[in-house]
Amino acid sequence: MDTAVQTGSRENTPDRKRVITGIVDLVVVVGLVLLGNVEHGGNPITEPLASLATAIPFVIGWLTVAVLAGVYTRDRSGGIDDLRLIAVAWIAAANVGLMIRGSPLFEGGTTWPFPIVITGTVLVALLGWRLGYALFISRSR
Repeated sequence: MDTAVQTGSRENTPDRKRVITGIVDLVVVVGLVLLGNVEHGGNPITEPLASLATAIPFVIGWLTVAVLAGVYTRDRSGGIDDLRLIAVAWIAAANVGLMIRGSPLFEGGTTWPFPIVITGTVLVALLGWRLGYALFISRSR
């Protein structure tokens, strides 16, 4: 009989570093979505609900996929496996966000090349900040 092998331990209680990492991840996602909104004429100050509606699909996508993938429950070494997990999780989360955004529940749609831009831009930003953080932690030890 085949058995599954778990590669990486999980901890169910969030520690301070995981909470901070999750908050920064969300700031990156929301920040880049709102930056794109501003670039296309949106104004988060005068139109906060419209800006929130722009970001919510991607926040839902990220939180859902991150929880399912165990992004914040795995012991992190800051290595290539962590970056791979973040990359796969964001690509999946972007697709979830794009499906939600393209649904009748939200305005905006997903016209070309928006899916490529949002997926690629946030992917680079998430991996960049995570790699920078891992290097900072490794040097401070």
